[in-house]
Amino acid sequence: MEIHAVTKYARVSPQKANDFAHLLRGKPAVVALTELDLTRNKSAALFAQTLRSAIANAENNLDLKKENLIIKTATVGPGPMFRRFRAKARGMAGRIRKRTSHFTIVLTDEKKQVQGKEA
Repeated sequence: MEIHAVTKYARVSPQKANDFAHLLRGKPAVVALTELDLTRNKSAALFAQTLRSAIANAENNLDLKKENLIIKTATVGPGPMFRRFRAKARGMAGRIRKRTSHFTIVLTDEKKQVQGKEA
C-alpha cells in the first residue's frame, strides 16, 4: 500500500532541498521525522511538514501504524520561478530567479526484501 503527500510551491530551491530528499529514502518514517526535527534548515522543516502529512494520511485514511511505515520515495521537483530584476551599471538590468519546489513523499507499509529474507 502506498501513501502520498505533496507540498507545492515551497520557497526553497530544488538543488538545496534535494540533499534532504537523498537522506530520507529507505528510512523508517519515525526515524526520518526525528532526524528532520533535529536539523535546523528550511528544507528540513518543509520535508518534516510533508512527512507528517503523509503519516497522518496513512493513520486516518488507511488505519496503518506509523511505526510500520517506510519512506519509499522522496523527490523534489522544480516549481515556477519568480522573476525579479535589479538595476545594474550603465542602465542595464540583471535578472534574479527566485526558485520554488514541489516536495513529494511516498510511504509504504511493506517490508523490504533483502536476498529473500525480510528486513
